[in-house]
Amino acid sequence: MRASQLPLFTSKNDPNDAQVASHRLLSRAGYIRKQGSGLYAYLPFGDMVHRKIEQIIREEMNRFGGVEVTLPVITPAELWQESGRWDLMGKEMMRMQDRHEVGYALGPTHEEAMTDVARSFLQSYKQLPINLYQIGRKYRDEIRPRYGLIRCREFVMKDAYSFHADDKSLDETYQKMREAYRAIFERCGLKTIPVEADSGNMGGSGSEEFMVASSIGEETLLLCSDEACGYRSNQEKTAFFENPSRGESVSAQNETASEFETGALKTIEEVAKLTGQNPRDFIKAVIFEDAQNIYLCFVQGDRELSEIKMKNLAGATDYWLAAEETIKAVTGAEPGYAGPVGLKYKDGENVEGTLRQAQGDEKVMVSPSNHGKGKSADNRKTLRVFFDTHLKGRSGLITGANKTGYHTKNVAEGRDFTISEGHDLIVAHAGDICPQCKKAELTETRGIEVGHIFKLGKKYSEKMKLSVLDPNGKPLTPTMGCYGIGVGRTMATSIEQNHDERGLIWHKNLTPFVVYLVSLAKSESEIAFVDQLYANLQAKGISVYLDDRDERAGVKFNDAELVGFPFIVTVGKKSIESGKLEVKLRRSGEKLELSEAELVQLVME
Repeated sequence: MRASQLPLFTSKNDPNDAQVASHRLLSRAGYIRKQGSGLYAYLPFGDMVHRKIEQIIREEMNRFGGVEVTLPVITPAELWQESGRWDLMGKEMMRMQDRHEVGYALGPTHEEAMTDVARSFLQSYKQLPINLYQIGRKYRDEIRPRYGLIRCREFVMKDAYSFHADDKSLDETYQKMREAYRAIFERCGLKTIPVEADSGNMGGSGSEEFMVASSIGEETLLLCSDEACGYRSNQEKTAFFENPSRGESVSAQNETASEFETGALKTIEEVAKLTGQNPRDFIKAVIFEDAQNIYLCFVQGDRELSEIKMKNLAGATDYWLAAEETIKAVTGAEPGYAGPVGLKYKDGENVEGTLRQAQGDEKVMVSPSNHGKGKSADNRKTLRVFFDTHLKGRSGLITGANKTGYHTKNVAEGRDFTISEGHDLIVAHAGDICPQCKKAELTETRGIEVGHIFKLGKKYSEKMKLSVLDPNGKPLTPTMGCYGIGVGRTMATSIEQNHDERGLIWHKNLTPFVVYLVSLAKSESEIAFVDQLYANLQAKGISVYLDDRDERAGVKFNDAELVGFPFIVTVGKKSIESGKLEVKLRRSGEKLELSEAELVQLVME
C-alpha cells in the first residue's frame, strides 16, 4: 500500500484528555479518533490491527472447539428479566424502548441472549458439550470512560458460552479455554498473569482473569513471593491470612469488660491514641443496608472490610452505607459507637442471641425516610450480622459500647460475645501471608484485565429453563461456562507494553504492515528502483507501506517511528548506488545495511 493511496493520519499533538501512552500514541499515530466520551473511530491502521487480533482469537477459538455465531446487539428486556439481571445491572446497561414501548438493552454482555439461542435447539445430552462464541460490539454506560480504548462505552469483545451435561465436562472446556487464552495472548505478544478473580454479577463457582502488569492498571494483583508456590489473585478475591510478625494481641482474658468514656472520639485512630492500644486490638463495625436488610459487619480494627466479600457472602446487590437513623435504630447510639457486646435495638430489645449466631433474622424498626432508597413494606428490615474469622478467640479488645460517647475495653470473644461462624471479610494486602502456601509474603502489582473466564454453573440455565434430556430420558439442566476477551483493550494494552518516546512498537503479528519503506527517490530511475523493490517485497508475501509522499525526509522518518512498523527501510540515491538498503529495527533501534535478499531473509525469520 502506498501513502498516495492510503494517507497517514498522524498528528504532532496529543489529545487533551490523554492520560496514558496507548491513548496518546494511538491517537497521534492516526489509528483512532475520539468521537465522544468513550466512543472511538478506528482509522485504517487501527482497523487493520483490530482485525488481526480478531483473527488470532478466531483461529485459537476454532482450534479449541469453539463454534462462531452472531447475535443481535440489541437484546429484549424480557430475557434480562428472566435471569433477574434487568434491575441488577443498574445504570451501566444502556436501555431503550421501541415505538411500541417494548424494552430493550444494548448488550453489555450476552449470557441471556446466548442461553436463549441454546434453548431453541438443544434437546439432548448428545448435543453437549457445545461452545458458542461471537466477536461483536458491546455497550456499557461507564460512569467515567478513560484511558482511551481501555475503558470505553462501545467496544468489541469476543464472548463465548459453553453448555455441559456435568461439571466434569465444564472443567475440561474451562481448561481448554485457559490454553486458548494463553495462546491468543502469546501470539499478540502480551505477557499475561492469570489470577483468581471474583465473579461479580456474572455469578458462578469460579473465575480467572488474564492480567497484564501495568502501572496504569485498574486492578490490584497479589502474588506469592515464592515462585514455587505460584499463587496469584485479584486483591478483591484474595483470602486474608495475617502475618504473625505484625504483633500479638493484648491478653486480658481474666479482666472484666468495662465501659469507659471517650466523648466525641469515634474513630479507631482517635481512641487508640487515647488508650495507647494497637488498632489491631479494636473491633471495627461497618454497617450497610438495602431495601430489606441491614448488614452489620465486624472486623479487626487495623484492617479494611472487603465489600466484595461481604456482598458475596450476604447475596447483597443494591446496597449502601447505613443512614444515621438506621444505625441509631440498631445500636441505640450515634454512628461511631457500634460494637457486638450487649447490642440493643432502639426499643431496648436485646439481640445478643442473634449475634451469637453470627447471622440473625431479627427485625429492626427504621425511619420512614430511609433516604428514599427503599424499605420493606412494614417499615422493618432484617438484621444480618457477620464476624470476620480473625476475631475468633481474641481477647483484650476495644469496641464501641452501643452508647454515644462510650467504648468497651477488655472484651473477649467467647465470653462477652460469641462467634459461631466466622467469615473471611478482610481486604488482603502486600505483606500478608500467602493463603496458599501459608509461608511466603504476598507482593503487589497493578494489572490491566484483557481476558476473563468463568464457571457460571446453572445460574442462567435454571432461571431461563434451559433443559435437555439425559440418557434416561429425564430433564437435565446444563451447566455453563463463559469466556471473554476485549479486542480493543488487547490492542491498547499491547501498546502499553510496547512503546517508547518516539511512538508505537508493534508485535509482528499485529502490525498493519511489516515494512515501512521510506522513499527518498528524486529522479525517474530512483523512483523506478523503489517501485521495483516495493513489488519484489510484496511478491515475497511481505506487507509493505510505501511512503511516496512529497515530504521532507525528517517528516517521513518521524512518521515511520510513530506508526511503529517493525522494519523501517530507507531508499535513496546513496543506497541505490551502494546496493545496500538502510534498515532500522523499530524495537531495538539497531541500524543495518543489507542487500535486498538479506532484508527478505531478516523479515521472514
